[in-house]
Amino acid sequence: MDRKKKTLNQIVEQGILPLFFHEDADESLQIMKALYNSGIRVLEYSNRSETALDNFLQLRKFADKELPGLLLGAGTIRNKIEATEFINLGADFIASPGVIKAIAKLANLNDLLWVPACLTATEFIRADNLGAQLVKLYPGSLLGPTYLTAMKEIFPNLLFMPTGGVEVREENLDSWFKSGASALVLGGDLITKDLMERNDYLGIESLTKQTLDIVNRIKRR
Repeated sequence: MDRKKKTLNQIVEQGILPLFFHEDADESLQIMKALYNSGIRVLEYSNRSETALDNFLQLRKFADKELPGLLLGAGTIRNKIEATEFINLGADFIASPGVIKAIAKLANLNDLLWVPACLTATEFIRADNLGAQLVKLYPGSLLGPTYLTAMKEIFPNLLFMPTGGVEVREENLDSWFKSGASALVLGGDLITKDLMERNDYLGIESLTKQTLDIVNRIKRR
């Protein structure tokens, strides 16, 4: 199995993709460990600050030594330069906040999964034509699960992963999966601002375990 397919399968099997960023490398490391201890084996670290690249390097080094099997992707990648930097540090996949041709080409060249964020049918067409297999529906809260159902009918070959407005509630999670989501991105509703401010890593671990249990229960129905 090629690298791209392995990453895709792992995201879909896991059902959720935790997404986070913290300015501090040590705090980021503790959050990553908490997620791993909860059962997470693929996550996305967001490029939201000048510290993100250095932080990612520390996460990559630690994961390679201490967290076997963890796939670590880079998110909020806006151009080819950023994509190159994170790929050179060992990113397992690249997520971009839009459909960016140069990033798509670079990811494909490196046999990496590219996950663009889209909203309109035109954007989904462009992503599909550039070889995307998994796309983020962003912001998911704007049009909701019924919109996802409509897009799935038009683009049956694409796998959809809503983000933005996905809540850690069984009713909300269930509505997205019933509408055709292959996985769900969970950021601030899972790794909450309150938990991060209190350095409550056990809280992050516990909430993530609960969420994984809910998702697994939903997927078995």
